[in-house]
Amino acid sequence: MSTPAPSGPLPHVGLLAFLRRRLGWASGTAYAAAAVLPAPGLWLRHPHTVLLSGRLGVDVSVTQMLLATVLFTAGLRAGPGALAGVLRRPWILLSGLTLHLTAPLLVIPAVALALRCSPDADGGSGMVAAMILTVAMPVAAGATVWTSQGRGDEAAMLGLVVASTLASPLTLPAVIRTLSPLLNPDYARSVAVVASGTGSGFALTGVLLPCGAGIVCRLLLPDRAKRTALSMAALIAVLAALLLTYVNACGAIGQFLARPRPLLLLGGALTAGAVCLLSFGWGACWARVLRLGASARTSVALACGMSNSSAGAVLITTAMPDRPQILLPVLAFSLLQKAVAHRMTRPRPARPVRPA
Repeated sequence: MSTPAPSGPLPHVGLLAFLRRRLGWASGTAYAAAAVLPAPGLWLRHPHTVLLSGRLGVDVSVTQMLLATVLFTAGLRAGPGALAGVLRRPWILLSGLTLHLTAPLLVIPAVALALRCSPDADGGSGMVAAMILTVAMPVAAGATVWTSQGRGDEAAMLGLVVASTLASPLTLPAVIRTLSPLLNPDYARSVAVVASGTGSGFALTGVLLPCGAGIVCRLLLPDRAKRTALSMAALIAVLAALLLTYVNACGAIGQFLARPRPLLLLGGALTAGAVCLLSFGWGACWARVLRLGASARTSVALACGMSNSSAGAVLITTAMPDRPQILLPVLAFSLLQKAVAHRMTRPRPARPVRPA
């Protein structure tokens, strides 16, 4: 005789509800922790060799593991039925992907034109290069955490993450090459190296495999364990996203604290703020014009505004290791996109019912 599934509240549900209500504040706390205690995050940023047997070892990247965890839990929660429903509504995926790809082509030139008037010696090319390598990235995997709060279409969000990542070997070089004439020759050469070196390995191992593993696990889970597993997966996704935020922030904040440059920080924050708000605005406006449903509008707006800044930071560090200061606008962009996502997806308070 089978054991009935528990009907009462699960022990971790209270923590999950607490974090979801305060996800924006929790992200800010992760940045504050990176400023106060960056050493653990800096240690986690470096690959570590795990010995399997004898002299056989494998390099493990904590940041990639955290990204894979977020995507695995998203696949587990969405399941094949929800993704099949998204495929039956290809208009959402097509519109979201198109708006995500066109946003940098319109936003970055406007910001670059404004920066030409700045007192920066290179006309803001460093900040523009950082923003190009950030907003050209696929949709951030962490966006699935924000839609899990109930104000967005989580399956559509996962579909947009997968679709934009699959297309990235083609779209990423194309966007970078299109926007590189906005940079001075020095920065243009650096981003050209990035454009020629992008490949499809990340799309397979970094996105498809963890998503597929999550979907398969949902199919294999017995019904009596599914409720507990899904709620635990939601909590694990939130915790992994917060830890990833902390680890990524430690790199840029540590370098800034070693050599403080307040004007550069202000310029990076203003540049990132303009790019972030214009990208979210572009997606939100067109989602209304296309008359998408409320949850689909939220997911499309998030797809336009939330780019994989973690991958962008890795590309910047690889292409321009001698210019760590341009990570500051990427850090500011990462913080601001989370703040806007929190604003868009936070639960609305229930309206009081007026007595008849």
